[in-house]
Amino acid sequence: MNGPNDKFLLANGVGIPCLGFGTYKTPDGAEGAAAVRAALAEGYRHIDTAAFYGNETAVGQGIRESGLPREEIFVTTKVWNTDRGYEKARASVLESLKRLGLDYIDLCLIHWPAAPHQYPETWEQLNLGTWRALTELYQEGKLRAIGVSNFKPHHLRALMDTEVPPMADQIEVHPGQTQEETVAYCQSHGILVEAWSPMGRGALLEHPAVTVLAEKYRRTPAQICIRWCLEKGILPLPKSVTPARIAENADVFSFRLAPEDVAALDAVPPTARSHDPDEVTF
Repeated sequence: MNGPNDKFLLANGVGIPCLGFGTYKTPDGAEGAAAVRAALAEGYRHIDTAAFYGNETAVGQGIRESGLPREEIFVTTKVWNTDRGYEKARASVLESLKRLGLDYIDLCLIHWPAAPHQYPETWEQLNLGTWRALTELYQEGKLRAIGVSNFKPHHLRALMDTEVPPMADQIEVHPGQTQEETVAYCQSHGILVEAWSPMGRGALLEHPAVTVLAEKYRRTPAQICIRWCLEKGILPLPKSVTPARIAENADVFSFRLAPEDVAALDAVPPTARSHDPDEVTF
């Protein structure tokens, strides 16, 4: 990968820019639109939002105000938990399209799985119903690709034998949270792994294993974490509303981490995990 617009290929052949701009906690309105414009001006071509973030309108505004052709920008959004099931999920995606002001979405994800501890009798059917809605919208051309977020292998298995299996799984991945089982399962089944919170919600920016490499490579701790993801074939989704940090997070293509340094980051003890999909109740 030599730049933010270089692409991973999804299972259906759609290219997805290898560096995403995350918008979790980015406000709606002018500030959010400005952050999206700044990211696009810095070379990002992949914007990640969600219905739950409440900023799809600002994301769409920022895209339009960038002046870039729509086909150059890859847009991801997600179906929230209260919209699980076929009918609600389908309606949710159509509402997302309206808020974004787009004719199609490049990638749509189920935001969190319905998990066995929450719905012991119906969790698989809830996920399958939601997936059926995404599959239908994909076949209608309203979605270019479909996938999931925060799914572990046991959540994924119920979807693997469907007409259109998941193409991406967006999970929390960073040094200290490598999620080896889920990453291995996805990569062995042609599912692209995307990393939300690649800096461990900021916890890794002062971690000794990261800061020593930042000094070695004359890079920032954030750049080390983002590059680590890319070295592992994982698509990172850093987020910021600060123009300088937006630019810094995109400047990760002029260096490589040595294999021993990737291994050192792999070995960081468990740290900074925020939510386990098998324990959340929202």
